Amino acid sequence: MNISERSAIERIARVLAGERISANAHGDQPSAARAVDAAWPDYREDAIAVLRTLREPDAEMAKAGDPLIWEAMVRAALGERPAR
Repeated sequence: MNISERSAIERIARVLAGERISANAHGDQPSAARAVDAAWPDYREDAIAVLRTLREPDAEMAKAGDPLIWEAMVRAALGERPAR
């Protein structure tokens, strides 16, 4: 199994920054890697909001795996304690 060296929050923030900066997405910069490296911290709160809304799996996700494990993993990414 692959395990990222970056946190889930950073990875989501980088995607959000890239969406706004890169010409490959919705931005205007043809080469956005450096700009994304500099800008991703500005998207950290947005990334946290995305993760918060994903704490509870939807019905399709729950069918695919254990909802308690999913919730625990998302809460860990947020630095929260598991729900009891």
